[in-house]
Amino acid sequence: MAFRDDFVWGGASASYQVEGAVNEDGRLPSVWDMFCKQEGKILDGSSGAVAADFYHRYQEDVDIMKELGYKAHRFSIAWPRVIPTGDGAVNEKGLDFYDRLVDSLCKAGITPYTTLFHWDYPYDLFRKGGWMNPDSPKWFADYAAVMVKRLGDRLKNYMTINEPTCFIGASYIKTNHAPGIRLPIWDTLLMTHNVLLGHGRVVQTLRSLVPDAKIGYAPAVGAYYPASDSPEDREAARQAFFSVGDEGLWSVSLWNDPIFLGTYPEELYRRHGQHMPHIGSDDMKIISQKLDFLGQNIYFGDAVRADGKGGYEFPRRNIGYPFTAFAEKWPISPEALYWGPRFLYERYKVPLYITENGLSCADTVSLDGKVHDPGRIDFLQRYLHCLRKAAGDGVDIRGYFHWCVTDSFEWGYGYTERFGMVYCDYQTQQRIIKDSGHWYREVIRSNGANL
Repeated sequence: MAFRDDFVWGGASASYQVEGAVNEDGRLPSVWDMFCKQEGKILDGSSGAVAADFYHRYQEDVDIMKELGYKAHRFSIAWPRVIPTGDGAVNEKGLDFYDRLVDSLCKAGITPYTTLFHWDYPYDLFRKGGWMNPDSPKWFADYAAVMVKRLGDRLKNYMTINEPTCFIGASYIKTNHAPGIRLPIWDTLLMTHNVLLGHGRVVQTLRSLVPDAKIGYAPAVGAYYPASDSPEDREAARQAFFSVGDEGLWSVSLWNDPIFLGTYPEELYRRHGQHMPHIGSDDMKIISQKLDFLGQNIYFGDAVRADGKGGYEFPRRNIGYPFTAFAEKWPISPEALYWGPRFLYERYKVPLYITENGLSCADTVSLDGKVHDPGRIDFLQRYLHCLRKAAGDGVDIRGYFHWCVTDSFEWGYGYTERFGMVYCDYQTQQRIIKDSGHWYREVIRSNGANL
């Protein structure tokens, strides 16, 4: 059994994590540049100033993607590289870089997919209030218009935003992401609403300027799955998956219901109604612009069982449960790539892409000069097998993007984590395709039939 004939296989990256060149060709700082300058914010004291040097080495990386048989590449655009102050003059040199990148991908036969915002918010806009500013949706839409006017003749696949749970929740509640400032719930909910409005305005902009565009967005989720195959545990897992927690911002339904169902979840109002921002008469219409797909970043999940009272509970993980090398010890839970897509498709009835999935391993260059990562191969085989099963059970899954192409700057963990299929020696910028990269090439060639 293989995936659908037009299934999209690719790899993903993000601008601040790979590009480097933060002070070159007119780019101005983002909130991440400023966050990294603060002592103790990044585990190894590093920053994305150089990263994987993709800004200068993009052609080398595109050549590697072609060698590995990628059908598509998901990359993000650095807003402060294109419009350095966020809402002012356009930087032509920044646009030229993405022009060259898109041309290079197309020449290699690799379909470009872009994310317009993947966390590197212009610092000048942050100083104007960022996502709390009522003009922030317009700023975002104006920036998107600049991009698509230049690239829309070749670039047809768009994601508006990536993981708002992180750039709002992790940034302003947990404070371990840039800008790292703790704000009360009424401010984070205001930002949430403005982010969703910005998403909707960008969709409107894309539809008007690139009528044949395919548009989605890419939230993240830890996918709950039933502890057993009983109907009670299935319903409990579904209930947990779409629930709204005390602070709400990690909720699947918060970030998806307004877009696909045109309303905030009722549970949000029950918990936080007194903290909700003013919602204009046309706001939900703007937010719920029709999308062509839902991208979903899924790395792990947790088992859920019925509590016997109409609710759910989380059984304790077994001692010694399998986990990845990532500092947060994410559990290895391939079931997440079955139940996550299944629950999402049942509720929203829209085609899905897995826009990120992968793991950090303790990768090293062996004495033979190669990078052997059998753990990554085993992980991906398990997860992709579950994704294929979901597709076989009727979930409309259109593609899979591995995170990530090369090793890169892993936000607050700096360079202490390696997620790539291509090893990056940060001292020399030498690239080495890991064993998993060669394995992935064969998966792509068979369209997943060899899993």
